[in-house]
Amino acid sequence: MLEPTRIYVKSVLAAHRGTGAIKALAHITGGGFVDNIPRVLPANLGARIDLSAVPVPKVFGWLARVGGLDQAEMVRTFNCGIGMVAVVAPDEAERVRAAFAEAGETAVRLGTILPAAGEPRVTFTGALGL
Repeated sequence: MLEPTRIYVKSVLAAHRGTGAIKALAHITGGGFVDNIPRVLPANLGARIDLSAVPVPKVFGWLARVGGLDQAEMVRTFNCGIGMVAVVAPDEAERVRAAFAEAGETAVRLGTILPAAGEPRVTFTGALGL
């Protein structure tokens, strides 16, 4: 069930050097999406994440079932299979995704950066495939 932490240095550097389009990176660790994404954004911005875009590994469905955890707790506590979030302009998203793919990573478009009007700064649409 446990795996070593994935190291993203080589793929992030390749995508950054290849595109120059990455504005921020959030390593999704303890605290999940809710705590980690706001750390890389100015206070007036937040994120809307489409949970149906998250390719959830089966272990997270098992954790949710066995632990009796609802979706809100899953995205607050775990990365649900998303180890790193790159913030890029919408018109650069495909180019950055392709650069990550060329560096051996599977990247998906997760959501949108929006003005934040207080808390919560990360909101969700869709549902995790648990």
